Amino acid sequence: MAGGVDAGDTGDRDAGAGGAATGGAAAAAAAALERGRRSSAAQAWPDAFEALASADRAQRLGAPDLQRLATAAYMLGRDDDYVGALERAHRAARDAGEPPRAVRCAFWLGHHFLFRGATARAAGWFARAQRLLDRAGQDCVERGYLLIPVWLERMDRGDYRAGYDTAVEAAGIGERFGDADLVWLARDDQARALLQQGRVAEGLRLVDEALVVASTGDLSPVVTGIVYCNTIAFCRDAYEVRHAWEWTDALAGWCARQPGMVAHNGLCLVHRAELLLLRGTWGAALEEARRSAERFTRGLLNELACGRAWYCQGEAHRLRGEFAAAEAAYRAASRCGHEPQPGLALLRLAQGNTAAAAAAIRRVVGETTEPLGRVGLLPAYVEIMLAAGTPDRARAACRELDQLAAHQGNEVLAALAAEARGAVALPEGRAAEALPALRRALAVWQALAAPYAAARVRVLLGRACRALGDDDTAALELDAARARFEQLGAAPDQARVAALRAGTPAAGGHRLTARELAVLRLVAAGKSNREIAAALVISEHTVARHVQNIFAKLAVSSRTAAAAFAFAHGLL
Repeated sequence: MAGGVDAGDTGDRDAGAGGAATGGAAAAAAAALERGRRSSAAQAWPDAFEALASADRAQRLGAPDLQRLATAAYMLGRDDDYVGALERAHRAARDAGEPPRAVRCAFWLGHHFLFRGATARAAGWFARAQRLLDRAGQDCVERGYLLIPVWLERMDRGDYRAGYDTAVEAAGIGERFGDADLVWLARDDQARALLQQGRVAEGLRLVDEALVVASTGDLSPVVTGIVYCNTIAFCRDAYEVRHAWEWTDALAGWCARQPGMVAHNGLCLVHRAELLLLRGTWGAALEEARRSAERFTRGLLNELACGRAWYCQGEAHRLRGEFAAAEAAYRAASRCGHEPQPGLALLRLAQGNTAAAAAAIRRVVGETTEPLGRVGLLPAYVEIMLAAGTPDRARAACRELDQLAAHQGNEVLAALAAEARGAVALPEGRAAEALPALRRALAVWQALAAPYAAARVRVLLGRACRALGDDDTAALELDAARARFEQLGAAPDQARVAALRAGTPAAGGHRLTARELAVLRLVAAGKSNREIAAALVISEHTVARHVQNIFAKLAVSSRTAAAAFAFAHGLL
């Protein structure tokens, strides 16, 4: 959660502005102030900021209008201006004898610094707010706002029960004072706690109600954005994909209705990119992630989104076999403070460096304690441990996935667990046992329109059918998977299926001549036909013929797929 403050939060008592202006200057300042108020109400944030800042330069604004200026700055991602206006609003309200307004401003300042990681400054502002409140001795809604850092701290340390109880208390205060912002900030985090505790039906009921409230304009602009972004993140973390889609569509519409708004656009694009990856539209996912990382870099929320945007780009590149671009994106994600796993470990596996993949995935799984956080790592852990020849570790991860899926009662977790069970059963000669689990996983991925995940399961199904002697069905499954991988542009998977379909052994059965192998290695290095011809001292026509022969022998249809085959089979 990150946020700002709106002028109406404590009752809009438009105290007179400080300073002085005369004649024409005073009239211009008044006109700018009125324009700024209208633009703020219309959520035209660039004009609101410009007009209010102009009025403030001419004649110092009072606390309510400074809060409006702070809100406009926040929505534009102008964090320094946001903090400056809010600090001034706090002092103006305090000096004007308005403790609740001063407390509200102090709370939002503490909230901002908390999400900046400046915990000492955050604690200072929260303490100041509490002292002002205690000194005033008023029974006011701000007492509920000061419970927010309490429940955040409890939930962040994994005590979701205590965090939930604190949020319930705050919601009660919000209801008593008719403060919808506090009520729905509290209920939003109640939903988070319920989802994390496996009380999924209760949590999703709150999620759905929050969507209705946010969509009807009953909340302030800042809190509306917080509720949208938080709830999508909660649904994503709990693998509630259908709800995440609906929320993301609503957030995109809300962003589009606010000219010039910056603060939430980066996160909105990342949410869309992550869901587009699942849906198999990887080009669109790359574009959304690039826009987030390159265009929306200003403001706290966008900074938090940047690492995820780079990681999402890395995933799209890895799945398409663009390994150099994937590595660069994962490194950029890491520089932004985002853990580039399990993507980087899976990249190492695709490159044939199983030892590095195993070391990386063991490390990150070992240091991740949050149950739903482990869900995002365990499927990759199973895949890598099987490749590394340590099936006992894969079996243990499989059991953990089963337990987590049972606890959450979630279809995506159930599909991940079933797929892992099938993958572990195959090398142990339990193909008949693997088939029902894999069929259940396939049904979920098909229902969710997740084509890449479905195609991966069909590869496992093909292997299981082949192990049982049903070669016809095995061929059908592998051909369907290969067609889907080709459609998606999943070159590494396409190459692996081609090898499986042809019965090609890992390294020695590629049937390439020495010259074709030399050409393939240069293709994998990204060389053009002209560059290959110069390196091998042959004609471009001869290179083109070799490339076509390579495609035919490896059963691939592109240079990227041929390169992926070379990586996967140790031909480089």
